[in-house]
Amino acid sequence: MVKIIKELIIMVDIEINGSTKLAFLIGNPVHHSSSPKMHTAAFKKVGINAVYVACKVETDDLKIAADSIRGLNLLGANVTIPHKINIMKYLDEIDPIAQDIGAINTIVNRNGKLYATNTDGIGAIRSMKEGGINLNDITAVMIGAGGVARAIAFYLLQTINHLYLTDINNEAALSLKKVLEKRYSGKVTVFTSSLENIEDKINKSSLLINCTPIGMFPNIDKTPIPKSMLKKDIDIFDVVYNPLKTRLIKDAESIGAKAIGGYKMFLYQGVEAFELWTGKDAPVKLMEKMIIEGLSKKK
Repeated sequence: MVKIIKELIIMVDIEINGSTKLAFLIGNPVHHSSSPKMHTAAFKKVGINAVYVACKVETDDLKIAADSIRGLNLLGANVTIPHKINIMKYLDEIDPIAQDIGAINTIVNRNGKLYATNTDGIGAIRSMKEGGINLNDITAVMIGAGGVARAIAFYLLQTINHLYLTDINNEAALSLKKVLEKRYSGKVTVFTSSLENIEDKINKSSLLINCTPIGMFPNIDKTPIPKSMLKKDIDIFDVVYNPLKTRLIKDAESIGAKAIGGYKMFLYQGVEAFELWTGKDAPVKLMEKMIIEGLSKKK
């Protein structure tokens, strides 16, 4: 950790002293994360004496990690795979929607009490709205029913009329539908994952969301949806953020469709977390710049 902090000091030109606060990322692995540079630069920009570091944490050490947030008086933490579920039992208060989602990604230290929420869904919705995607009274089709899909679906269903949901693992899709129906009865249809079925649902929808890792670096030539199945009048959102533009996004843009990549979701989930920790407006443009620079260097 000392080495990581030294690297951050050099990267964003900060001074460490006795008043410096700390926030960290809990996950395994974490070496690829762009969050330390993004958040540390943001802290400096708004005048907060703090740094953010990524910490590899084993499952058996999650209680120690949570207790460290209290004991060391940290601002809070982000939580990434594979700990978004297992760490919940060591926290004091969970946001109701995050409780329904069954996973958290942000912890806020409120005077020694650990409050947790899930900003993935909020980040996705904010990035879609900012990109001009209409989410009011529409039908959407979602490919994938994993953790990210759960977070997005809970917020998406607040405004859309209906969600078509599929996953290569049909049981996973049915399980997610069961959870969603408790809050959004009658608004979710699960269908078998085949290209023929996906194309049928695309033709009935105005928004397509990819919640699978297909197209993620290094497999950048792969896509979950053939270009021939896309159409100009359907908006596309891809949760994959590395590369900045997946093949799905490039294919959508080439036919004139509105398309938003996952780095925007990554940006805004971080923005939401930053504002919860600090009570200040996040420097969004700077944080976006840090993400793009970080991803560009990884190519």
